[in-house]
Amino acid sequence: MNALNRRIAMIGALVLLASFITFSNFIDKEKRLESAFLVDDGLRLGLDLQGGIHWVLGVELETALKRELEFQRDSLVEFLEKDGVVPSKAMVDGEALQFSAANPEDAEKIRTMTVDTNILNEEGSSGNDLNFVLTDEWKQEIRERTMLQVLEVLRRRIDDPVTGIPESVVTRQGSDRVLVQIPGGAIDRERASEIVKSTGFLEFKIVRDIAKTKEELLERHPTGLPEGTKIEVELDPESKEIVNAYLVPEVPDITGDYLEDARVGRDNRQLPAVDFTFNSEGGQIFGELTSKNIGKSLAIILDNNVYSAPTIQSRISLRGQITGRFSPREVANLAIVLRAGSLSVPVVIEEERTIGPALGQDSIDRGARASVIGLLLVVLAVAFYYRMSGLYAAVALTVNLLLLAGVMTLFGATLTLPGIAGLVLTVGMAVDANVIIFERIREELRVGKSVRAAVATGFDKAFWTVVDANVTTLITALVLYEFGTGPIKGFAVTLSIGIVTSVFSALVVTRLLFQIYPGSRTTGELSI
Repeated sequence: MNALNRRIAMIGALVLLASFITFSNFIDKEKRLESAFLVDDGLRLGLDLQGGIHWVLGVELETALKRELEFQRDSLVEFLEKDGVVPSKAMVDGEALQFSAANPEDAEKIRTMTVDTNILNEEGSSGNDLNFVLTDEWKQEIRERTMLQVLEVLRRRIDDPVTGIPESVVTRQGSDRVLVQIPGGAIDRERASEIVKSTGFLEFKIVRDIAKTKEELLERHPTGLPEGTKIEVELDPESKEIVNAYLVPEVPDITGDYLEDARVGRDNRQLPAVDFTFNSEGGQIFGELTSKNIGKSLAIILDNNVYSAPTIQSRISLRGQITGRFSPREVANLAIVLRAGSLSVPVVIEEERTIGPALGQDSIDRGARASVIGLLLVVLAVAFYYRMSGLYAAVALTVNLLLLAGVMTLFGATLTLPGIAGLVLTVGMAVDANVIIFERIREELRVGKSVRAAVATGFDKAFWTVVDANVTTLITALVLYEFGTGPIKGFAVTLSIGIVTSVFSALVVTRLLFQIYPGSRTTGELSI
């Protein structure tokens, strides 16, 4: 087999593979999953084509800054006590951290310790009353860290492989917002909202006292609640009335940060429950906690609501169960939230748009119609102007579209309406590359070169022009992908892949066609 035949075989195999992957999108997903040769997910449709929900979530970053101040206060108080300094006041007031020292020496120790952290700046202090605020650099660090955590948690919740909502888009928008797009015409909006908005902060606390109402607990402590305790309540899921009130420590005995997994299960009465598993460190802490408190109640609290307070019968280490008045859907949502982790700050839905599947289907139909009409007009134009060489360009264009669709399918890319626009633009760019090549070949034929020499020289001279034009567009597409959101990313993805495949089809496939026929003809007999 000579070199030409090898190239024909390799490119033919590549085109057949791309065609196979592309047309697998038209096979039912159930059949694709059963086959070992088909792509499982295939090409996904974006929100604007499939319908669904579009949310812009606001992230309450000020809450993160307040919690950072509280953390700094607790850390400083702990270090100061080790150094024999006990402030008479240590509190967070708005955006400031306030300390009151007993004497100037203690005030200087507090001031020195805060300077060493490079986190706090002293502002507005007077005598032994010290006032600190977070530095601008540390504020930005907290905001950035919080946004990254919120994005990661939301992505894990929404794309949960067990009971979440797959094929969704969760991306950052600006400095304090998150864009969430959930495709699907029949999406359960209420369920999605519960999953997204739940903070998911899980706490386990040993119950000090229990009563039917908060008032009853307060009556038992007429001089005030014991120091370091608070009241948490258990609500009926339907009536939202208080079922029980619990006196628990302010500081949790263990939190959900140590959870490794959470799954839907059943309790001993076959009612819906959540089975959870701690990691090794959490298992050790939970084991010591339960072994020391056998016979006491353990309140399981999520987002300041008590879900249940079972009595500890024996030591529990790695595995446990959350029971309560759950519906099956509530159990599924709770498992997702616990498995994905807690949000460090609350999020609120600032903007909501719902797109129906009918509108999405109309967009698909119109986009497909525009693409087909555009493709036919381009093919007719190049065939009329360049004759048989124009038909070569049409073949290369078809190969380009098959490769583009195959690559997008292989990587599970999401096709959006702007993505269809990128597809149409790719058609134009692919033809433009062939036009540049053909005009170079014509120039070489005019100076009297043979067909074989004109074709070779034309491709060589056009190479860097084609590459340069497409690389600059590729850079633009990459910038759009990096800084764009939602549909703009879809456009950038389609355009980027299309640029690569169009350059390949123009410089490799078209040249191969010229080598097959009529590469051996004499001067002037090339149909161009």
